[in-house]
Amino acid sequence: MSHNPAKKVTMKDRLKNMRPTRIIVLSFFLLIMLGTLLLALPISLKEPPPSFVDGIQDGFFTATSATCVTGLVIDDTYQHWTPFGQAVIIMLIQFGGLGIATFATAFTLLLRQKLGIRFMTIATESSGASFINVKSLVKLMIGFTFIFEAIGALLLMLRFVPLYGADGIWPAIFIAISGYCNAGFDVLGFVPGNVNLSAFAEDPLVSLVVAFLIIIGGLGFIVVQEIYHNKFLKRFHRQEPLKLGFHSKICLIMTAALLVIGTVGFYFFEADASLANLSPLGKINASFFQSVSTRTAGFSTVDIGSESEFGKMLSILLMFIGACPGSTAGGIKVTTAMVLITTVICTIKGRGEVTVFKHRLPSGIINKALAVVMLAFVLVFADAVIIVSLNDHVAFLDALYESVSAFGTVGLSVNLTPTLDRVSQFFLALTMFIGRIGPATFGLSILMRNRGHGESILPEGKMLIG
Repeated sequence: MSHNPAKKVTMKDRLKNMRPTRIIVLSFFLLIMLGTLLLALPISLKEPPPSFVDGIQDGFFTATSATCVTGLVIDDTYQHWTPFGQAVIIMLIQFGGLGIATFATAFTLLLRQKLGIRFMTIATESSGASFINVKSLVKLMIGFTFIFEAIGALLLMLRFVPLYGADGIWPAIFIAISGYCNAGFDVLGFVPGNVNLSAFAEDPLVSLVVAFLIIIGGLGFIVVQEIYHNKFLKRFHRQEPLKLGFHSKICLIMTAALLVIGTVGFYFFEADASLANLSPLGKINASFFQSVSTRTAGFSTVDIGSESEFGKMLSILLMFIGACPGSTAGGIKVTTAMVLITTVICTIKGRGEVTVFKHRLPSGIINKALAVVMLAFVLVFADAVIIVSLNDHVAFLDALYESVSAFGTVGLSVNLTPTLDRVSQFFLALTMFIGRIGPATFGLSILMRNRGHGESILPEGKMLIG
């Protein structure tokens, strides 16, 4: 009697059976590892590092920050990296901002290949689209991305080329991509006295173009697609525009509200601090730019280290919230913030259901919002504690600022990251990774197991709250 040997499980079989959330996490991890190796090459560095280990550590942190479109850096991007290294960084930003699944889907469609069920599922998880319209959304994402980045680069060249000649072309392209992907990296280290975009604090052309790119990238591809189809296309075909969906309405209202709150708050708190040396119009311009950038991008036209404590706390709040789901931004997302705010209001009013704009929010969404916020809060608080405990020169507020900036994939810094020890920098890199993937997705990718066939019926637990 013969016995059939057990079938050997191959790597292909493992990938085939792997959950989409895990594949997304794995793809970002592999992209970071590839970026680390490329940035550790001598061709990427203007000067050799003190040791091979230092080169790997710098490359790992920078690759993580670029792939997670954060912008926290240990070394100045222009001064430390060669043109090859800068090209590696911008490619990591582009792939990390849109998601590897997006590019893989677009490449498959370009070859006129059909998307399998599994491929559609992964692309859906990555982009936030519905299963039905994922193909059209991916096409629109790629098209809009290159169009907006090209327009932004051309507009920035109008300022940089007259100032720096041919040397202004690459910074315009680099900053346009970095701005749209909400990354916050720049290559203007050759400008005397400039830090990030501080030389253009009162320049509306540069600051407003970058701010516009940041806002578009932070709205989320689903919102942009709906605005395009329901408003612009309808008007182009001389048809009656359609109303935006519930999700898009929430994203736009919350984005506008946070922009106003941030602009007014920064102007009020920072007029005599980080904005002190600017003209009245320059203060308004810089306040608006910081309100835009703080929630997602990490560009700065002022010295963040000179911000008042109130300004830093406002920044922490905006960075923690972030931008919209399905975008290049991090944070808990504006929809999560809206769910929490309305849940609190409805609970105080004694309502049995949570409603927003005549829509009832299901308990599953509320529970997920609470889980995301709690996971995020624990992560940034633990990160700040680690930084303070390992670095005697760091105040807790500054450590919290840095950790929230990493989680929100913002990249703003109180000039702290380069001064931290390697362990703290590693935990900041881990925080950036979790912030880009999303705490809920990251947790599910680690903890999720195959679900059972049914749920047991348990007695109701009753307790006093508050």
